[in-house]
Amino acid sequence: MGYIKALALIVLVCFLFGFAEYRHKARKISDVEVSFTGGENLYVTEEVVNKLLIQNESAGSSVDKEILDLNRVESLLNSHEMIENAEVFVTLDGKLEAIVSQRKPIGRVMGNTSFYLDRNGKVMPLSQNYSARVPLMLGFNEKTAPEAYSVANFIKNDLFLREHITSIHRLDNAKLEMSVRDRDFKLYFGDTSNVALKFNNFKAFYKKAQKDKKLDTYKKVNLQFGDQVVCTKK
Repeated sequence: MGYIKALALIVLVCFLFGFAEYRHKARKISDVEVSFTGGENLYVTEEVVNKLLIQNESAGSSVDKEILDLNRVESLLNSHEMIENAEVFVTLDGKLEAIVSQRKPIGRVMGNTSFYLDRNGKVMPLSQNYSARVPLMLGFNEKTAPEAYSVANFIKNDLFLREHITSIHRLDNAKLEMSVRDRDFKLYFGDTSNVALKFNNFKAFYKKAQKDKKLDTYKKVNLQFGDQVVCTKK
């Protein structure tokens, strides 16, 4: 008798669980909420993401949660040229939530075609919504821009360099030369080897020359030798 009661109880629990799961899946999507990592929605707006979701028939508010294909919705968002990553899920109360990470530029190529180089070293289109404050990249194209990734990325991650380096110029010999904010001299970087060493030497040189009030006496500062800074006076 006790065995029968236990079996009946198990069947009842399974039924209730299954019924609750069915009701949960059968509920309609109640709302759509979009959030951006870091609170930034500079290059793609919430309105744009909402339109992408609305255009996808499987994400409409009239669709059952059981039918909703989250992988398809995520793929749709991730295919947008300004989105680096998107995660989509449904909350217990039926809300469709999308967490979006936008692509982040580290340099802006100016030339026959203009575009950004993003933090993953990939070509990124310009945005109609926002213009990033990043160094200009001159003499590059879509094929050669990734060559300067290690340099542009180092600048992006260093406060001093972000404030002082305004442009990166690719010369005819594929070597790099840079412009420094409010200074007349050109900063010759050479190739992309020893990036950290060259920039650390430049920072030490700049601070010492600024202290000695000699920054305006140079027309060229050469970092290509790695372990030393060679300056040419005006």
